Amino acid sequence: MRVAVIDYGSGNLHSVLHSLKTATTHAGLPHDCFLTSSPEDVLAADYVVLPGVGAFADCARNLASVDGMMAALHEAVLVKRQPFLGICVGMQLMAERGLEDGETPGLGWIDGVVDRIIPEPKDGLPLKIPHMGWNGLELKAAHPVFKGLSSGDAVYFVHSYHMTLPKDDQLLATTDYGGRVVAAIGDQNMVGTQFHPEKSQGVGQQLLTNWLTWKP
Repeated sequence: MRVAVIDYGSGNLHSVLHSLKTATTHAGLPHDCFLTSSPEDVLAADYVVLPGVGAFADCARNLASVDGMMAALHEAVLVKRQPFLGICVGMQLMAERGLEDGETPGLGWIDGVVDRIIPEPKDGLPLKIPHMGWNGLELKAAHPVFKGLSSGDAVYFVHSYHMTLPKDDQLLATTDYGGRVVAAIGDQNMVGTQFHPEKSQGVGQQLLTNWLTWKP
């Protein structure tokens, strides 16, 4: 199985790749995990990962600037139904649009909008933005990629914007940071995590292993 991690100049690429390789080793999987900026590689892959760190608009522009990549992603994920994982801004790009630095179209795979986190104060004190650090998950729907995980498991977040959903049929998990924050979404062959599984130690490794063995 070939696992393509898309390199478009906007991701925590080497940490993601290292964690995927570690997950395959621990699970005894023969998967070949690799970085690529080639649309042909994405179309030929069995699994596709879209990382992302930074501003929504910058990441969207960077992705669109890779000749043929947007078309390859749509073909691979929506037509060929390859298992897809979006991480942090890679998850946010699955939305209809982002509102960071103006309004920017996303991939349009999830009926959601990415907007700034405005947390309620805690104990009378404002919560810092960006939301950075460990927070517990609240699982909202059973999903094979979250097998073995439980509500309360802590994962690592770094973000100032989050996805808002008009309804919860694509919601997999939330966390609390002065209010509800969408932590994970899923639809058919697609999963996205606002948190970083590659930085989330054992919980993140379990999630990556589950995703690498997932057959949607």
